[in-house]
Amino acid sequence: MNPTPAQGAEGTHVVILGIGYVGCVTAACLAHIGHRVTCVDCDEHKVQSVLRGAAPFYEPGLEEIIRETVAAGRLSATTDIASVLPDADVAMVCVGTPSEKNGNLGLDQLRRVVGDIAAQDIRRKPLVIAIRSTVFPGTCEEVVARRFAPGADVSVVANPEFLREGTAVRDFMEPALVVVGGSDPAAVGKVAGLYAPLGIAPCLVSLRTAEMIKYACNASHAVKISFANEIGTIAANLGIDGTEVMDTFCRDESLNISRAYLRPGFAFGGSCLPKDLRALNYRAARLDLKLPLLESVIPSNERHLARALQAVMDLPAERIGVFGLAFKESTDDLRESPVVTLLEQLIGKGRNVRVFDPQILPDRIYGSNQRYLLAAIPHIGKLFEPQLEALLEWAGYLVVAQKPAPPFAEAIRASGVAVLDLVNAIPDLRVAHRV
Repeated sequence: MNPTPAQGAEGTHVVILGIGYVGCVTAACLAHIGHRVTCVDCDEHKVQSVLRGAAPFYEPGLEEIIRETVAAGRLSATTDIASVLPDADVAMVCVGTPSEKNGNLGLDQLRRVVGDIAAQDIRRKPLVIAIRSTVFPGTCEEVVARRFAPGADVSVVANPEFLREGTAVRDFMEPALVVVGGSDPAAVGKVAGLYAPLGIAPCLVSLRTAEMIKYACNASHAVKISFANEIGTIAANLGIDGTEVMDTFCRDESLNISRAYLRPGFAFGGSCLPKDLRALNYRAARLDLKLPLLESVIPSNERHLARALQAVMDLPAERIGVFGLAFKESTDDLRESPVVTLLEQLIGKGRNVRVFDPQILPDRIYGSNQRYLLAAIPHIGKLFEPQLEALLEWAGYLVVAQKPAPPFAEAIRASGVAVLDLVNAIPDLRVAHRV
């Protein structure tokens, strides 16, 4: 890959603190797209490597970019932070945050570098500190921003990196995601503007969202790898080609490889997911296979349902209305609906509840639906409200357990009732709590 240099924001001076893997790639690529970049590191070997146009480690395409940008005068390096920080527009922190023995992040390097920045009392212009290191939500506020006195002309933003070893230069130059988070629009805009030559619209979010997104991404990658490995394991033990299974799985870009199911909400249920997960885990056990990820899915779902129950129990209201009874909208299927379980436990705990579901009328429930519902809540007929308006007038709080169609959502809005939105379906409502 030979990225083409582009013209960046003229006059922007970026100081990169830490010439490790992330810092060096970021520095070289920012210089490549037109910015003036100075690397700072206490390791003299890394500094000298950059100054002579060499990469301090191997990464495809990196050394060529370092050689080109050093020769062009856009990239330099030093061990002396005091010599470059006063003239910096952006100080981008790229130090390591390794694991401690208990799994917590080690922030010693971050604290040291932030302390070094804070110790530089003489600055010629406002400074934006961009934390590119992977840090847990709250770190920018509690560890970084607190090091600076109130009134200091310093703003803190989070700018997580998404660089993979072996493809880091390509990941930077052809990004799928650029995230900048902070509360100061000017500071966020300045850091986001660094990436303008790449032609991607950055995601401008809150500070803690920016910190959290890196964990969401990496956790997702780990889960997908483990999922594919566990499916491949059980497939192999059944004489099936796991690669063919997953290749076919990935052809579905509507549900399997998509945004589907990736919105925080309520527990899953229905006639398929719980049943098929139990069957898969049963068969794995018969084959003497341990599949910890797949085994953990139903317990995880049960824990989420327990959190929802506690959230409802915490509501300061005697009369609790519930919107939705089926396991999802646009169906009357009640089998293994988490809402039925929720109602059963609320009734058992003495709460006064009523429920409305636009697809369900008590006298029309029959067959397996009827048997399942009556086994859980024998007197369910007494809890049904046939009209949403009546439920809204009666309820002290409304628990939204199913995505309402637009007319119902508007009726809920207009009622002014306080809402506990378990499915995050109506974000503009006055919400008591989200699970």
